[in-house]
Parts: sequence; C-alpha cells; structure tokens
Amino acid sequence: MIKEFILPDIGEGVVECELVEWLVQEGDSVVEDQPIADVMTDKALVQIPAPNAGVITKLYYAKGEIAKVHAPLYSVDVEGEADTGGQATASQNTATEDAAISEVESESGSDNQISQSVTPGTTIEEFLLPDIGEGIVECELVEWLVSEGDTVVEDQPIADVMTDKALVQIPAIKNGKIVKLRVRKGQLAKVHAPLFAIEVEAEVGAGELQAASPLIPESGSSSQSLEATPQGKALASPAVRRLARSLDLDISTISGSGKNGRVYKEDVERHHANGGQSNISVTQKSVAAPAVSNPAAVIEQPSHRQADRVEPIKGVRAVMAKMMSESVSTIPHFTYCEEFDLTELVALRESVKKKYSTDELKLTMMPFFMKSMSLALSQFPDMNSRVNGDCTEQTYLASHNIGMAVDSKVGLLVPNVKDVQDKTILQIAAEITRLTTAARSGRVSPNDLKGGSISISNIGALGGTVATPIINKPEVAIVALGKLQVLPRFNDKGEVEARKIMQVSWSGDHRVIDGGTIARFCNLWKLYLEQPQEMLLAMQ
Repeated sequence: MIKEFILPDIGEGVVECELVEWLVQEGDSVVEDQPIADVMTDKALVQIPAPNAGVITKLYYAKGEIAKVHAPLYSVDVEGEADTGGQATASQNTATEDAAISEVESESGSDNQISQSVTPGTTIEEFLLPDIGEGIVECELVEWLVSEGDTVVEDQPIADVMTDKALVQIPAIKNGKIVKLRVRKGQLAKVHAPLFAIEVEAEVGAGELQAASPLIPESGSSSQSLEATPQGKALASPAVRRLARSLDLDISTISGSGKNGRVYKEDVERHHANGGQSNISVTQKSVAAPAVSNPAAVIEQPSHRQADRVEPIKGVRAVMAKMMSESVSTIPHFTYCEEFDLTELVALRESVKKKYSTDELKLTMMPFFMKSMSLALSQFPDMNSRVNGDCTEQTYLASHNIGMAVDSKVGLLVPNVKDVQDKTILQIAAEITRLTTAARSGRVSPNDLKGGSISISNIGALGGTVATPIINKPEVAIVALGKLQVLPRFNDKGEVEARKIMQVSWSGDHRVIDGGTIARFCNLWKLYLEQPQEMLLAMQ
C-alpha cells in the first residue's frame, strides 16, 4: 500500500524547512525509525525518521529545496498494510505485547502499581509527554521536581527533560496529587507515552469511576498489585524489545539488571556482546582462593587505579558535535585577527556601570560589542546573511539577531538577542542578562536559540586570547573575543602607555565573504569600539 509521508509540524511556528540531505534513494527498503532525511529549520538541523517499514517510491524534493510542513515529503510502499491476516496480526500482537510490557513498568513494588488509596470523587489520569516539536520523539528525564504523593497545582513544574537542543520544563496541566512517576531519572521518555500518573477530581459520575480508571482499587480494599510481567515474557520497554528484535535476540533469555528482572538497553547490548550468553553476576561466580603461606602478610590494599568510563554523547553535546562537524566539512573557513584598544570604552563603561546596573541588568562590555557590531553590519550586509545548502542563493537578513556562546551546565548554547539594530545599549544589556541567566541554568527557551544571524564567542572570559571559532551554520561569520589585557603600547608622541588591549579572531565563510570584506567590516567595528563617541554619533 502506497502512503505519503506528510512533513510533521516541527514546532515553534516553523512552516517550512530546507531539504539538506536525503539519506535514502528511491527504491530503497527502509525499516521503522531509520533516518530518511536531514532538514534545516531556522534553528537547527532535524533528522526525519521513517514511521513505517517499506520501500521508498518517491522523493518529492531535491536537495536544497524548501519543504513545506503538512505537505508530502516522500511516499513509501508500506509493508503488510493491505494484508489483514498474518503479518498485520503479528504486528498487532507485537504492539499489544509492547503496550502490555509498558503498562507494567515502574520503579517500586510491582512495576506499575499505584499504591496510594484513591479519594472518592477523584480519578487517576495519565499525563502523556507532549510533542515538544521539531521531530523530537524522545527526551532524557533529567530531574523530577516532585515526588510521588506530592500535591501539585496547575502550571507547577513537574520535571526537567533534555531534548537534543535544550532543557525543557514540563508543567502540570491540572491540580492533583502525583501517584506514580513512570520514568526514572536518566531514562529516555517517549513523546505521547505516559510520563506520570496524577489523581485529579473526577469529571464522571461516581458509578463510572471504576470504569474510568481500572487501576483504582475497590472501596475498602487495599491497593491491588499488577503482575510484574506475563508468564514467559521479559519485563522491558518497547524500545528495548525492538532493539532485541533488531539483534535477533530472544529477550526472554536475557538477564535483566533492573528491579524484578527488568531488561534495560545495556543488558541487551551486553548480552549481544557476549555472543548471546546469559549475563553472570559477580555474586554467582566462585573463585578458589590461592594458598597463602603467611596469612598475616595478606593485607588488602586500596586500589588507586580508576577504570575507564564510557558515556554516551547526547543532548546539546550531541547536537554540537554534529553541527560543528558539518560546519567544518561544508564551509571553507578562513580566519582574520585584529587588535582592539578598548581603553576609552572601558572608562566609559566604568563611569556609568553603577548607575545603570540592577539585578535585571548587568552592564558588561557585551552590550557595547553588540550595538557597535549592529552599526557595522548595516554597512556590510554580507556579514549578516546566510546561504542555502548548495550555495546557490544568499539571503540578506533584515534583523541583526546577534548570538553569544554560553558555557551552560548542559553544554554550549548560543542564544541570540533579537533585533539589536532597534534596541538601545541598555535594552541589549537587559536581554543579555536574561539570556545568560537562562542559558547557564540550561532553561533557555527554544525561541531564544533560533534565528541567529551572526555570533560572538567570548573565550576571553575563560582566559584565552586568540581562537579559530567554527561558524554557527547557516550563519556566515563568527568572532571570538580574547581576554582584556593591560599591555604597553606607544602613543602618538612615541611614549609608552599602559593600554587595555583585546585580540579578536574572526572566522568567515569564504564562499560569500572575502578577506577585504571582513577586514573593512572589522575596521569599522573597531572604530566604534575604540572611539565610543563615533558609535554614539552613528546611532539613529
């Protein structure tokens, strides 16, 4: 049966995206969740997976073209859709089996048992993890902000989850009491799957409460325990079971390391690495002790050797790895360095810092860098542009959305100040303060991360002087600010003075920016910073 894959709502108002790369060809056979294409929104690269197994029959866009949300992206001959017998039944049985296993997963007692007594007039509702947007189908549970038994109110933060872009906070949509947390800290939570169960006021008649929530024990009875796992079946999530099937392993033969024998992804991978042999715990092994002639000499010494640790690269770090690799491999970078004498600007800032700084506004040097950069961008629009995937079109951006790299607890984030050309220095300072605070806690909003036009990396905050920054694709330029140093320099009279000097390092996309453009742009930017009165006179 031929099905058209409709490009889903990628979220945040995105209505179209660029087709960066097809990862399959017409005629290819694909399996469920196999990557089909890479598409670029105005925020990041998004990978589109296959929702069904089948054969690709038509690719509707060429590389570099703009794909529309809610329009067909490709068509696929779906396997088994027309057969209402064997394969469809087997597929339904597998789905039912996975659902049954999911229904009994948890971390205490029998895995999905809800042990709290339910108050008359209330019912248990499952909170399904919402669609976070941009093709995201799962996210890591970073932190529960509540515990089972806690009473919560509408909009109260319940959990922090990590997508491949940023930390997202999940709020409660109703008042109620948390009765079960479905996902452990560090586990992957699936979009549209239960995240937690909450006891809320019933919206049905008292006689319908039992039917509305089969997990509610009968009045006067103690909480009923669900059987942890069906006879002959392993306790595992659908994703883990799918992994076992892809490795041609019988999951019922795999020893689970979780509670009640629950099988995790690591158990499957370990089982596969051992050639399909059952895992043997250390407590099951028996080792004969060697004979010792002098027992008193046998003193157990503490080991100072640390074992190697392997951790997956995920979340923001994984996105950074992919984007930086693609930037370097597809953009011909070149670097241009210059020295700025910021003595006068530092004096100006010091003279007004105390008057204008508040808890919501920190008057650092960055607002001056951004505003002066915006003034220079007005004269050099090439620096505030982007190019399409095959470099056949260049878009000159009207807004100066200047990004700043922030070393946050979840990895490198680059939020941007929108429309710098229309803001005063104090307004820019307030935005920088807000974005820096949010980014360092990992809670910067997705809207603040998208739509950047040019970026600033302040390596000097950590002590560096010169760098070769990597362009934040699809932007065409980035600058790294070195640390501010007091260095000797000759003045106009030939006398040596102590001056406040900063090195700046530019990286440009040599496909659309040449050395002369970046040098002239940097000279104008330098003029505005070294002589602040010129910056003030250039403001509109």
